[in-house]
Amino acid sequence: MSGTSGSLLDAAAVIGCPHGGRVTAATPPAGGVRVAGAAVATTAHSYVVTGCPHTVDRVPMPCVTVRWTADSSGITVDGAPVLLDISAAQCFTAAFVPQGPPVVQGTQRKVTVR
Repeated sequence: MSGTSGSLLDAAAVIGCPHGGRVTAATPPAGGVRVAGAAVATTAHSYVVTGCPHTVDRVPMPCVTVRWTADSSGITVDGAPVLLDISAAQCFTAAFVPQGPPVVQGTQRKVTVR
């Protein structure tokens, strides 16, 4: 396996959509593995976006959800791949129109797999 390096996302991570909306866990990370008291986020958790101001031709087209793609890091919690700040993801409208990747604003825990 080639090396992967990134910061773990957890329940305390600050994540936004590309337009400034706030991304929060609809199914909050709980239990499982914790780092410094915060549950580690995995692909098993659902994420929603609130407060996205995005419009197209003055028609509201806000981001409402985020879908993460599992990394090939091989790190799992309860069988689900962990989310890293480098994990591929996409924000979507209610009609599943892709809006761009989420912006991870704050992570603290570095993990390296070799």
